[in-house]
Amino acid sequence: MSSLLDLSTTVFLRVNDFARTSTWLHAPVVAYAKYGVVVFAALLLLGVWQRRRGSDGQLGAALWAGLGTLLAVGVNQPVASLVAEPRPYAAHPAVLVLVDRSTDWSFPSDHSVMAGAAAVGLFLVSKRLGAVAAVAAVLMAAARVYVGAHYPVDVVAGLALGAVVSGVGWLLVRRPLTWLVHHGRTLPVVDRVLAPTA
Repeated sequence: MSSLLDLSTTVFLRVNDFARTSTWLHAPVVAYAKYGVVVFAALLLLGVWQRRRGSDGQLGAALWAGLGTLLAVGVNQPVASLVAEPRPYAAHPAVLVLVDRSTDWSFPSDHSVMAGAAAVGLFLVSKRLGAVAAVAAVLMAAARVYVGAHYPVDVVAGLALGAVVSGVGWLLVRRPLTWLVHHGRTLPVVDRVLAPTA
C-alpha cells in the first residue's frame, strides 16, 4: 500500500512540475476543474430529456443517473472523513496550486466521485452519452491533479467509488424506481410531459 501511495505522490509531483511550465493550459484546465460539474449536469438533463418519452425503465434509468450521482457524493463524505487524508499542498507546501485551497479531505475526490457516478449512470441511459461522460470524467480527474488539488490515487478512487455506487445502486432501485415512474406518469400534467410514445 505504501508503494502505491509513493507512486501516487511521485506522479503528482511530476504533474505539478509540468503544470509550472505549461502556463498556456492553466486557464482552460482551472475553469474545467472548478466548473466542469456544469458539463455533467447538462449531460444528465439531456439524458432525461432524451428518455422522457421512452419506456418506464428507460426514464427510470435517466432519473437514476442524476439521483445516483447525488447519492455517490453523499456516500463519499463519511468515507473521506474516515480516511482523513490531507490535501497534497498540506504535505508539500511548495507545490503549485491553481485553485483555492480547501480545508476538506483529499481522498476520495468529490469531483471524481461525481464524474464517475454520472458516467456510469449515463451509460445506463445511452452508450453515446455514457461515452461522452466517461471522457469528461477522465478529464475531470486529470484536471483535479493538474491544479494541485488531489493526488492521482484520490481521483482514481473517486471515479471507482462513484461508478460502484451508481452501478450497484441501479441494480437495487431499478424495479421500485420503474414502478414509481410508471405510476408517476399517470398524474395530471406529468402525463403530458412524460407520457411514453405508443
